[in-house]
Amino acid sequence: MSDEKNNPPAVGATINRLRKEKQLTLDQLAAVCGVSKSMLSQIERNETNPTLATVWRLSEALGVTIDDIVRGDDPGHSLTVVPANATPVLNDTGKQYVLRVLGPASLVNEMEWYELIMKPGGRMASNPHNARTTEHLTVFSGEMTVIAGAESQPVHPGETARYAADQPHEIRNSGTEEARALLVVLSNGQV
Repeated sequence: MSDEKNNPPAVGATINRLRKEKQLTLDQLAAVCGVSKSMLSQIERNETNPTLATVWRLSEALGVTIDDIVRGDDPGHSLTVVPANATPVLNDTGKQYVLRVLGPASLVNEMEWYELIMKPGGRMASNPHNARTTEHLTVFSGEMTVIAGAESQPVHPGETARYAADQPHEIRNSGTEEARALLVVLSNGQV
């Protein structure tokens, strides 16, 4: 008997179903979304897990939300466990940090939450977000420093920094070991 909690969502089957509903061939979908035919075939056969960027491109091409693709054919459950291997990961091109996307895509314009893992000396600089956007950084291990506008504060394990993110802001690993934190972004201005 297989253990369902260790299986990623059936993204491939959902993409296959949506593609067929739209009467698209693999070639046609590949041309619309910019993902190679061979990659689409592997995704549909669940031989590979697509990145968040790929799922976004597919959702745009198929006219559905990212949440529709990840959730698949069975949105009626009142309890869903997303396996670790199905959690989208955003990697920094400079390999200084990793953001694991913990929140559902359906909340992106309201609330987002991430696990932030940052190497010593790493930094994540951000341009201003929309007006009244706030960020909340809770450090679990290591030491981070938050710079928001002209202010700068160290944040130690167990502490939470709350700051306006509608101005230039930055998170740095100011310690000598890898740092882990929970980063919550709220678009409604709650601090």
